[in-house]
Amino acid sequence: MIPVYEPVVDEEDVEAVAAAVRAGEISGSFGENLPAFEREFADYVGAAHGVAVSSGTTALELAVSALGLEPGSEILVSACTNIATALCVYRNGCVPVPVDSEAVTWNLDLDLLESLVTERTRAVIPVHLFGHPVDMDRLLEIADRHGLAVIEDCAEAHGAAVRGRRVGSFGHLACFSFYANKVITTGEGGMVVTQDPALAERLRLLRNLAFQTPRFYHEQPGYNFRLTGMQAALGRAQLRKIDRILERKRLVAETYDELLEDVEGIRRPVELPWARNVYWMYAIEVEDGFGLSRDELARQLAERGVESRTFFCPMNLQPFLRSQPGFRDVPCPVAEGLWARGCYLPSSPTLTRAEIESVVATICALRPVAV
Repeated sequence: MIPVYEPVVDEEDVEAVAAAVRAGEISGSFGENLPAFEREFADYVGAAHGVAVSSGTTALELAVSALGLEPGSEILVSACTNIATALCVYRNGCVPVPVDSEAVTWNLDLDLLESLVTERTRAVIPVHLFGHPVDMDRLLEIADRHGLAVIEDCAEAHGAAVRGRRVGSFGHLACFSFYANKVITTGEGGMVVTQDPALAERLRLLRNLAFQTPRFYHEQPGYNFRLTGMQAALGRAQLRKIDRILERKRLVAETYDELLEDVEGIRRPVELPWARNVYWMYAIEVEDGFGLSRDELARQLAERGVESRTFFCPMNLQPFLRSQPGFRDVPCPVAEGLWARGCYLPSSPTLTRAEIESVVATICALRPVAV
């Protein structure tokens, strides 16, 4: 089986973790690796502060919590995204409002954003889907006009850029995931970055059970969202090779583009002129002209040893969100179409050209021949 994703973990990573364990950095409260990882990753992104946490999901939850929004506040979110992006809104007692996708990059449609703002709207969470960034310059102009906080969801987009500026440096807050299938990994883990020292201080307070002085006297409810020192050691080692990983991921995408260019019915991902796409996953749409549905193609690929994954079920169709008080039933036809037609192919940076050729040859062999 050619898997959808395998992380790049080498002996440098193993030795970094072993050294941290030997130094006793087995929790989130001791050692040098954790603050060093926060500084180094924030520097890479172009942010002033980094706050490491236990996952990308908890990064998002902590970021929304740090805003201190009133219950029932609305937050605009990309309709096509992992459920974690809506969960962070839901868990903070706010209402996620889905913004439909646009058909080119599959990111949230900025043309729709202002029409969804109401007197209850307080923030927007754009997702840089599959590694292609949202046009953050335009989004910030809209957010500024309406006084909205911006939380970038960069879980799939480490190193992606808008007009030469890396994602994560635009929003009031930005969240990254270091799950095993992300560009760099700590196994589990995440990071919130911000330019705002007051927000950074609040994030650090809330991350660690809101301990204060005296230590066991709590004025606020906090979370246990700490990252361990040994995970941070792995993150530092991974960060040192992120440029090489991204080069490989772009080469994987270029190879797929070359081999799939003339395959009718397969819509390939794009990279707009102002963007740097890091191709977290090589995502495609299986259109009517291919001759098989997305589900039929995925099933037959799996039977032949090629793993794939569907796009995300859009937020407007999620049952538990639809039952939430205050939910707005916003039509998202583009995102629903992506849910029906979209999938991503094996995208590991370790893929060889021969493996990619095998994947594409299998796709081409499965395409029905017109009679």
